[in-house]
Amino acid sequence: MLTHIIHPIPPVYDEKSRILILGSFPSVKSRESGFFYGHPQNRYWKVLAAIFGDNIPLTVPDKKAFLLRHHIAAWDVIASCDIEGSSDSSIKNAVPNDLSPILETANIEQIFTNGKTAYTLFQKYTAPLIHRDSICLPSTSPANAAWTLEKLTEAWKVIFRI
Repeated sequence: MLTHIIHPIPPVYDEKSRILILGSFPSVKSRESGFFYGHPQNRYWKVLAAIFGDNIPLTVPDKKAFLLRHHIAAWDVIASCDIEGSSDSSIKNAVPNDLSPILETANIEQIFTNGKTAYTLFQKYTAPLIHRDSICLPSTSPANAAWTLEKLTEAWKVIFRI
C-alpha cells in the first residue's frame, strides 16, 4: 500500500562542500533513524570510510561531521512521494527537492547519484531544472547484492578524485 511521505531529513552541506551525493528517497530505516543510509546493511558509510581512510561513523552527529570533513554534501532527489515501505520501484507522484540552496552555497564540482533509481529520478526531475548532469554510482543498498563491498568501494573511488 502506497503512503504519501514528505522527506523528513534536511540536507547536509556547507560552503566547503565540493561533491553532492544524492539518493532517491530515505528508506523506512533512514526515516526512523532520522538520517541518510540508516539501514544497518546499507554499505554507504563503509564505502565512504574505506575511500577516505577514515573510521565508519556510527552516530548521526558523527555522520554529519564525516560528510562535512570530507567536503561532501548529501541529500535525496525526491522531496515527497507516494511509496510502499522502502521500495524505490513503488515511488509515484514524486516531487523533487530544490537543490538551489546547496548549489548557491557550495561550489559543487560534481553531482553523484547513489544507484540507478536516483539517477533516473535526477535525470527526469532535477537535471532539466539545474542544467547539470550527474554520475551514476552503483547502489550501496543491500538490495544490490551483486556488488560486493570491495567492488562498490572501487567504483566509488571516483568521488575521491574530485
